[in-house]
Amino acid sequence: MELLLQITSHDFALSPGIAAEIREHADRLDAYYNRIMRCRVVIEAPVGHHRRGGPFNVRLDLTVPRGELVVNRQADEDLLVAIRDAFDAMRRRLEDYVRAHRGDVKVHELAPFGRVAKLFPQEGYGFIETVDQREIYFHRHSVLDPGFDELHVGTEVRFVEEQGEKGPQASTVSFHGRPHHH
Repeated sequence: MELLLQITSHDFALSPGIAAEIREHADRLDAYYNRIMRCRVVIEAPVGHHRRGGPFNVRLDLTVPRGELVVNRQADEDLLVAIRDAFDAMRRRLEDYVRAHRGDVKVHELAPFGRVAKLFPQEGYGFIETVDQREIYFHRHSVLDPGFDELHVGTEVRFVEEQGEKGPQASTVSFHGRPHHH
């Protein structure tokens, strides 16, 4: 499976070499456990840093079948070291996750799916109706590629549910397969 990788850098431009390094680390995680749905990488440079000054902060967020694995703020003066340390920490977290769920993954325990019940495109949110008739809020930023603007009422989606301030919400919404009918 081609891993969905999102890389965001705050306050500095990411070189193609650094982006390639991140992709390589992410591919190694994906090769280890091929059910990762998304890998988000956020890199922050210190405010007012110079061309090469650290420390850089790296946050990794993996979406896996039963939730999210997060490694936050692996800091180092050297950006490549901070990235390597963050991915090493995530690898250990992923190994623990896989051990905890080995032999214990059943088909119905994939991310639950439902259909888009309501969409509010101007406001950037909508609701998913679950198989048990509940409504789950989601925000446009939670929708994976091809993105919020491609959703329609009735679109089948998978989602990761979490408790939000105002009740259940979807932290990740992905399109369920290709549009086809059984």
